[in-house]
Amino acid sequence: MGTDTANHPNHRPEAANGKGASRQRAREASAEIELRGHIIDSYILPRVWGAIEDAGAHFRVVEMQVGQSETEPSYARIEVIAHSKKRLTELLNQLQQLGAVPAAPRDIRTARVTQPGVLPDDFYSTTNLPTFVSLDGRWIEVERIEMDVAILIDRAAGRAMACPMHEARVGDEVVVGFDGVRVEPLERPRQREVFGFMQGGASSERAKALAIAEVAEAMRAARAHGGKILFVLGPAVVHTAAREHIATLIRRGYIQTIFGGNAIIAHDIEAAMFGTSLGIDLKTGQPVEHGHRNHLRAINAVRAAGSLEAARAQGLLGNGIVAAALDHGVELVLAGSIRDDGPMPGVITDSMVAQNRMRAAVQGIEVAVMAASMLHAIATGNMLPATVHCVVVDINPAVVTKLADRGTTQAMGLVTDVELFLQALAETLK
Repeated sequence: MGTDTANHPNHRPEAANGKGASRQRAREASAEIELRGHIIDSYILPRVWGAIEDAGAHFRVVEMQVGQSETEPSYARIEVIAHSKKRLTELLNQLQQLGAVPAAPRDIRTARVTQPGVLPDDFYSTTNLPTFVSLDGRWIEVERIEMDVAILIDRAAGRAMACPMHEARVGDEVVVGFDGVRVEPLERPRQREVFGFMQGGASSERAKALAIAEVAEAMRAARAHGGKILFVLGPAVVHTAAREHIATLIRRGYIQTIFGGNAIIAHDIEAAMFGTSLGIDLKTGQPVEHGHRNHLRAINAVRAAGSLEAARAQGLLGNGIVAAALDHGVELVLAGSIRDDGPMPGVITDSMVAQNRMRAAVQGIEVAVMAASMLHAIATGNMLPATVHCVVVDINPAVVTKLADRGTTQAMGLVTDVELFLQALAETLK
């Protein structure tokens, strides 16, 4: 099982010169780590070995216990040996992200924030995986985990919380270094689960019907126990005439939260008022004379009404996405950008305010569908725990793979036309 390190590629033969070997060992640093769980069939153990080897370090398996059934966990205790203490520290940090913990764990180290929005040196930067910290000898889970934030400690309450840099306040106690932090990697499920069809990255060759059926199954499962479903929408949802399918899913109770920007609601309301999207007739696909002004006319009409709700009362929204969302209490978080026209009422123009609104809204999300969106999808992926099922749908393979490239490794992609996907999804969820 890998305990015979003499035949392993990273085995280091002793130097022929005894003094040289002694000097080499004197410079080396070592530490023991532990791995628990389904570390073999989830490829956690081979990944740890590979990371050690890639770093030019060495390992020695001190103890190994292999689970004898699908449900029985395994255990490994490994000595990691690096050529310097600094390199060992860097490597242990990397192994921690794979689920390794020190064999002799210690409590976390912390430091106080001394400037608003400025974290202490050597602050711990999170992943989006389930994370725990050892506080007073007790492991506690970090609440509202997301990637690339700090960990704030409330000793009085015995709590640990994810803390974005800009929210750090003077006096806050923040975790520094890597001691006392445990990350739990996602293991391969014991049974075949929904989204299993997505494993292996993005492809246009997947069986679309099976993919859509399993996305629908995940959505049904979430709704069966009150879990929330998030849709992140780009304006191509309207351009491709898919808005009616989103409205249908809303009316059937399969969407609780929508993230987007100014464009998605501007073109949805343009379609309701004028039957066009970016001046193109949605029925004929032909440009309409002076149609390029229609989205501005729609924005202007809603601004004159004063709010989306007032525009709905005046009959301006038709039966599209915004109308259905307002009618069924769907939470709309609309983050604006520098290129926005108008913007529409309800669009958040302060990016930090929008970011905080999105952070609050993703709590309780179990399934996230990102359709024809890149920038808002990446932003959302950065805030989602790794335990949330994500599916990214776009006709452009580069968009589909970009989320995984940016760190949302649980995001699985489907390369297809977004209108056909949403139509089939709505049909499956009848």
